[in-house]
Amino acid sequence: MTFSVPVTVRGYELDTQGHLNQAVYLQYAEHARWELLRAAGLPQEKLLAGGVGPVALETTVKFRRELRGGDEVTVSCRFDFADGRTFRVRQEIRTLDGALAAEVTALVGILDLATRKLLADPENRLRAMADHADLLG
Repeated sequence: MTFSVPVTVRGYELDTQGHLNQAVYLQYAEHARWELLRAAGLPQEKLLAGGVGPVALETTVKFRRELRGGDEVTVSCRFDFADGRTFRVRQEIRTLDGALAAEVTALVGILDLATRKLLADPENRLRAMADHADLLG
């Protein structure tokens, strides 16, 4: 399942060329990841109370099309779990007509906040804590 959130490009997010600043693509991706976790019943305060937190280990952005002020986009988010301590988060930023503006891929883990180590099985830990585990992929 792919989750998505709408975002409108704001004027203060533009660079001197009049298009969306490169760093803001990462902020949009982060926003969609947190919204997915929240929709699954895993808001930040619940994760902290459970002694865990997501940590980004590597992020790649492929810019495909410029975005300008006022553009409306959707930012998708899908967790791809595998065996091991890490998993991939795959995201696309698309205009309302479906044009791909950017692809964001992150390597992520779930940090045990007490030991400061990655959890061995992040998928099952998140699913056990979630109210709507089906949103986690």
